[in-house]
Amino acid sequence: MNSKSVHPRDFASKANKVNLFKAIDYALAFETESVRHNTQTFNNNRYKAISQIDDYEELKDKAREIKENSIRNLPFLVDKLTETIEARGGSVFYAKDKKEAVNFIKEICLSNSVKLAVKSKSITSEEIKLNATLEAENIEVVETDLAEFILQLSKEQPSHIVAPAIHRSRESISKLFKENINTSDPLETGEELTAFASKTLREKFLAADVGITGANLISAEEGTILLVESEGNIRLTTHLPAIHIAIAGIEKIIPNRKDFGIFIELLAASATGQVLTSYTNILEPPLKAPTLNLNKRSDKERKFFLVLIDDGRMAMRDDPELKEALYCIRCSACMNVCANFQTVGGHAFGGECYTGGIGASWAVGTTGKLEEGRFAELCTGCSRCVPNCPVRIDIPRLNTVIKNRLSKLESPSIQKMFFGYFGAMAKFASKFPSSVNFLMKLNPVKIILDNFFGVEKEREIPEFSVETFVELYKKRKAHVPLREKSDKEMQKVIVFADVFTNYNNPAVGMNAVELLEKFGFDAEVSEVYDDGRAALSQGMIQYAEKKAAQTASYLKNLIDDGYDVIVVEPSVLTMFRNDYGKLIKEDKLFSAVKDRCYDLFEYLNRKIEEGKIDINHIKRNIKFTDERIFYHGHCQLKSIGLGNEAPELYKRLGIDVVISTQECCGMAGSFGYKKHYYKISKSLGLSLLDQVKNKLGSSDGIVILASGTSCREQLKGFSERKERIYHPADYLNKLILEKE
Repeated sequence: MNSKSVHPRDFASKANKVNLFKAIDYALAFETESVRHNTQTFNNNRYKAISQIDDYEELKDKAREIKENSIRNLPFLVDKLTETIEARGGSVFYAKDKKEAVNFIKEICLSNSVKLAVKSKSITSEEIKLNATLEAENIEVVETDLAEFILQLSKEQPSHIVAPAIHRSRESISKLFKENINTSDPLETGEELTAFASKTLREKFLAADVGITGANLISAEEGTILLVESEGNIRLTTHLPAIHIAIAGIEKIIPNRKDFGIFIELLAASATGQVLTSYTNILEPPLKAPTLNLNKRSDKERKFFLVLIDDGRMAMRDDPELKEALYCIRCSACMNVCANFQTVGGHAFGGECYTGGIGASWAVGTTGKLEEGRFAELCTGCSRCVPNCPVRIDIPRLNTVIKNRLSKLESPSIQKMFFGYFGAMAKFASKFPSSVNFLMKLNPVKIILDNFFGVEKEREIPEFSVETFVELYKKRKAHVPLREKSDKEMQKVIVFADVFTNYNNPAVGMNAVELLEKFGFDAEVSEVYDDGRAALSQGMIQYAEKKAAQTASYLKNLIDDGYDVIVVEPSVLTMFRNDYGKLIKEDKLFSAVKDRCYDLFEYLNRKIEEGKIDINHIKRNIKFTDERIFYHGHCQLKSIGLGNEAPELYKRLGIDVVISTQECCGMAGSFGYKKHYYKISKSLGLSLLDQVKNKLGSSDGIVILASGTSCREQLKGFSERKERIYHPADYLNKLILEKE
């Protein structure tokens, strides 16, 4: 791709699929290295920061509660804030849409003879396209945040909420400055670039007629504005000019200033991994400080204007699904933890101003156009963002809703139906597995799948087993006599025959059964049920609800009969533990399923801790090897707190395991099979295999363990040693010998 022929701004709006796919190609070609390095640095720093907050989960609960109550009482809070600010001498304007907002700000500037406006970073000002409106009136607007200053010079839209220029390298910034600003400075180091920008911007601060800021939070009771920053430019923007205009979406209002502390602590840790952001500004404008008039104006008093912007927010508030997006505090944790965002950044995974997983809801809400949220397709539902969001927003659900609504608007694509109805397709294919497997390997069939179904022809389609999990279990049961009952009665357990395990990975299911037996359980196998995961991943919510209700009712009957349910496919367990909460209408049914369905290794660890399993007896039957073991935790298992259960059991048995630090393998169910997303998926798959080499060296004598079907397919797709990749149950069952 010729970098001179395209530019990120060309894809700012990805309302059509062509622009989205072009944006992905551009990002992969020119931005991945910088984006991945910077987002992963933020993400790793965040993990360290939150580990030092003793009451982190409690703070998240409090923040969520405050935001829920604030959005519920929003009309009252708007009125209260207006009353408070105006009683202090400031002005408040409620803008219903973008046009009202920019026209009001324009009139303020014109009536006050403004020639130069300095502006701090404000995503809401990007939303209403403020700069273009003011510049059309010959008013110079200068972005004073370093990253925004860079973007203003390069004419790019932000690629990240907190670090808008995260996609740019130091070298490209140096080149940009030299091309746009006359200087002989070398500008080779980060320090030189920062010093140069600071010197350039200082002249603008001193000459500015008005300062324009956003707001992180505003308290209605005290009329106090919270502004956090890393550079000190907001203090200069609010204190040097006599006129201060603050722009804020109405969702930024909370009742009281006393609650700022909760958000300050969460925001700093979640955004950049700091204990406290470098500059935390708490203002009660208009300021009482004297006017400075360094710009040679003759302003006698300070003026303050607060522009509260609706622009679709009240409609979002009334939307039972999209309402949750209003709780967002713009910390960027969801972006930094997202493997796809780490790969392509916000120029592909984003719209004109809102980016990442949370961005699609905001793009739809503030434009009123579903098409503007099309980049929600880049959300795979891996759910790594959910436990990392400081206000517990279910971002994958928001994106699933957008996918669902787009399908209703445009009718579901053949591709979505192909993947969404996988359960029905697998049931049919299992009747002729050898024939189907043969056909799927033929080039003409691969071309048809590529052209008509959007299935990447470079991918190998997983084979359907000649015998299903249920069939293998029944055959084994008929030939293997039941063990004699021990003196200590064990809990009844049943392994759930999900679609993926039953039709594609029956050996995994059988190894789980045998492993449970070696640990002292008589394991049975359930009937085959489609849990709805495939449909949900395509945004087919209604079909997923139907499957969820059927599966949950069946599981409830098993649980009522005294069974604990063991699940070997991570994405299925996550459905039971998480997604069924919104797919199933009966709370009691969801609770029953959630509380009695377990990951295999979670269950064994729990029974060891309860003293129901003699771990020393198991250890005596292990055949230890010299093989080095690398474990990649499934993204959805990690998000429900179970990502390391398998290596924990291995550790109890005296087996060392090196654990992956990558958030997601990149396959994410059907995502990696889709032709237009294959390159993103491949980039992540290769990155994961590089991590194996970096941690363990040569591939000789290395075993890779991964619980998820799609994780193993991803690794096998790019690995030279496919036969060395196992489900943790497969490998452990090989190591533990039969009891004598």
